[in-house]
Amino acid sequence: MPKSKHQIPGRVRSAYEFIKAHRDHYSVQMMCRVLEVAPSGYYDWLLQPISNRAQEDARLLRLIRASFVASHGIYGAPRVFLDLREAGETCSKHRVARLMCQANLRALHGYRIRRWAVGKPSVLIPNLLKRQFTASKPNTAWVTDITYIRTWQGWLYLAVVMDLFSRMIVGWAATPTIHRELVLNAVLMAVRRRRPRGTLIHSDQGTQFGSDAWRRFCRSNRLEPSMSRKGNCWDNAVAESFFSSLKKERIKKQIYKNRELAIADVADYIDVFYNRTRRHSHRGGLSPEQFEATHKTRRQRLH
Repeated sequence: MPKSKHQIPGRVRSAYEFIKAHRDHYSVQMMCRVLEVAPSGYYDWLLQPISNRAQEDARLLRLIRASFVASHGIYGAPRVFLDLREAGETCSKHRVARLMCQANLRALHGYRIRRWAVGKPSVLIPNLLKRQFTASKPNTAWVTDITYIRTWQGWLYLAVVMDLFSRMIVGWAATPTIHRELVLNAVLMAVRRRRPRGTLIHSDQGTQFGSDAWRRFCRSNRLEPSMSRKGNCWDNAVAESFFSSLKKERIKKQIYKNRELAIADVADYIDVFYNRTRRHSHRGGLSPEQFEATHKTRRQRLH
C-alpha cells in the first residue's frame, strides 16, 4: 500500500520530485516502478506537495522562533516546549528539539566553572546556610554576592540579593566602586520590598560582609548573617550561577559604552526578563514571579 501523504518519508518525497522533473522524458508508470513508489501516491503528492505534517512543522517553527527570540537566544528545547504548552500547543518535546536542530536554533552555553579548593570556616560569621539552597517559603533564606561589568568608563560593580525560595532577585545595586555601600543599598532594596523577619542572608567572605557596619545593619533589619568558607565559591553557588546566566544571556562579553547603558541593560534583564519571564528549571519551568504567585494562590485556598 502507498504511504499516506501525511507521512511521506524523505526517500519517497525525493522519488516524487525526480519523477516530476523527468516526466516529460520518461513514463510516469515506468519511473514509479523503477523507484518503487506507487503512482497513486505520486499523483496525490502532486495535488499537495507539502504534507500536512510539514505544514504543521512550519507553523510550529514560527512559534518556536518567537519563543527563542523572546528569550534572547538562551532557551533550549525544554523551555521552548514549556512556552508552547502554555500557549495551548500539544506537540512533544522531541518534536520541538528536532525542529530547533533543523533550524539551527541552539541555546547559548555557559562558561566553564572554576574549581576551588575546600576553604576554612569563617571566624567572624559561621556558615549557617551550609549549601541548603532550597526554601519552603519566601524570605527564609537569601544569598548575596558581587560581580563586575566592563564599560569604557571603567568597571561597574553589581550586587544582588536572591530569595532562595523562588530564585527571585529581590534587591540589587550598581556603583562605580566596590565600597560597602554597594551591598547595603542592594540589601536595603530587598528589605523594603520584602520586610523580612529572621531571614538568613548568606554571602562570601568579602570585606563588605565582614564589617561591623554589616552586622549592625543585619541586626537592625532582622537579618541573620551567614558566610561562606574562605575561597569556596560552592558555598554560594546559586549567586554564582545567576551571574553566569546574566553574563552569558545578556552581557555576552561586550564592553558597554558607559555605565549608564550597562545599568539600564542590567535593570532590563533583572526586572523585566529574569524575574518576570525567564523560566527556571529548579522551579518547574516557571519564572520567579510566576512561582511566587502560584505559591500565594495555593496558600489563599488553604485559608
